[in-house]
Amino acid sequence: MRSALAATLLVLGLAACGDNSTSTTPAPTAHEEVHQEGTPLEEASARTPSPAGARVFLIEPANGATVKSPVTIKFGIEGMEVAPAGSETPNSGHHHLLIDADLQDYDAPIPSDDQHRHFGKAQTEATIELAPGQHTLRSVLGDKNHIPHDPPVQSDVITITVEE
Repeated sequence: MRSALAATLLVLGLAACGDNSTSTTPAPTAHEEVHQEGTPLEEASARTPSPAGARVFLIEPANGATVKSPVTIKFGIEGMEVAPAGSETPNSGHHHLLIDADLQDYDAPIPSDDQHRHFGKAQTEATIELAPGQHTLRSVLGDKNHIPHDPPVQSDVITITVEE
């Protein structure tokens, strides 16, 4: 029973970290379980400190750009490293792309849905489909548990227009 539960949690964890984008960064050979059985909830949700001066930014597309879908997103980072979800690497995290959304709770894991895309395999570039129209984009670095660092390491919001 316990191993069946662990297998189910592993599958759900892998699904939550996945995304449907393409990547130029190779995927890790194994995905570490983010929350292990027996980890107290308060420990799992504690925010990881970020170093002074750390920042993330969107290299492409540029703010104000008019693009066609699929859109190539290129993430930049300074003062920290990109590491897969679950990684214990100090001063590291992985990108989350917020599309037409704000982050409501900086003390909780970043949601995983169409407006909050996870790049938990340490991707630094991705290609995503966006509907025609105007969109806002922001990168937020999440720690090993998908929780924003303290203070948050996030890009400025940019606005792009997707042509038909």
